[in-house]
Amino acid sequence: MYCVRSVTDDLYWVGANDHRLHLFENIHPIPRGVSYNAYLLLDQKTVLFDTVDWSACRQLLENVGHLLAGRPLDYLLINHMEPDHGASIEEILLRWPEVKVISTEKAFMLMRQFGFHIDGHELITVQEGDTFSFGTHKVTFVAAPMVHWPEAMVTFDLTNGVLFAADAFGSFGALDGKLFADEVNFDRDWIDDARRYLTNIVGKYGPHVQLLLKKASGILDQIKFICPLHGPVWRENLGYFIDKYDKWSRYEPEEQGVLIAYASMYGNTEAAAQALASKLCEKGMTNVWVYDVSNTHVSQLISESFRLSHIVLASVTYNLGIYPVMHNYLQDMKALNLQNRTFALIENGSWAIKSGDLMQKFIENELKNMTVLGDRLTMASSLHDDKVSDLEALADAILESMKQ
Repeated sequence: MYCVRSVTDDLYWVGANDHRLHLFENIHPIPRGVSYNAYLLLDQKTVLFDTVDWSACRQLLENVGHLLAGRPLDYLLINHMEPDHGASIEEILLRWPEVKVISTEKAFMLMRQFGFHIDGHELITVQEGDTFSFGTHKVTFVAAPMVHWPEAMVTFDLTNGVLFAADAFGSFGALDGKLFADEVNFDRDWIDDARRYLTNIVGKYGPHVQLLLKKASGILDQIKFICPLHGPVWRENLGYFIDKYDKWSRYEPEEQGVLIAYASMYGNTEAAAQALASKLCEKGMTNVWVYDVSNTHVSQLISESFRLSHIVLASVTYNLGIYPVMHNYLQDMKALNLQNRTFALIENGSWAIKSGDLMQKFIENELKNMTVLGDRLTMASSLHDDKVSDLEALADAILESMKQ
């Protein structure tokens, strides 16, 4: 059964929703599923913008076939050919063998690398600044390399103001009928998935997102719709989401607040983390979030690290090193280019307390533009009464740093 929605005039969403996939890119949990967005334009010529993951190919074919109603598919325009969007390219070529494929030179190279049999079809290579007409609709192309693959581009419809944004402005989460961001309470139900998507998938490439935003700034007043390849379509309050992308890609915190991430073997380091959280709240800072790094997926920790201004790392010493999952969290911060945060440290150990020095060394040597507070809470096995003043001092130091 086909499942389509009108975006505007003669443009339709023809994608699919996936609640069966548990791990996006086989690494990031997606308990709310994910959407694969593709769009069909019915102009004098018909155009399919991108395809879907292979698991959703049948739905795509039913959707496109229904809307074409016997018309030929004239063009397949690929903005981003990563397999969750490009895996169905070959099936489209088999169903509509006369279709012409529009994309970048690098995208065609990658299609061949993935074994897609595109040669023998008419391939139209475009680059930034080129324009193309499908009848009433005229589009132009903007290169978006490393957002987040090197072949990516975005396409802007000069006629109706639709920006086909590839993997920019996307989000985890299945649409389940609600195509538009204004059909949901985005700030309540979607922003966390959108942040987790951006920071973990594209976070490393903040400068490239900034470059794309700079290119788009010249046409902001012309953009009426943002059509990403995952998540809701934007047709209202575009500035809200563009501002979020701007902050995330500049590694600027969204909020003044404290993330306390603890690594605890027997509950003693956890107890110290909870004591610090209570002390901060008692002193008036209630935007405090406590996570066990052993039971929280690192994608969630990264998302929260991008959201909040201050990060407390509380780690037991393990084999004279940082607790493994805490070390993995730090490694992900480095890989995803997190910057401009203030850190505080809690260290624990029963004989050789090393985790604090090692975490500070990693932050100072491996991460960029970070501040580590001089106050540190050091514990020997568990938190005793003689450390109450140190706990107090650490809380005060965090609060004082927020004033700067």
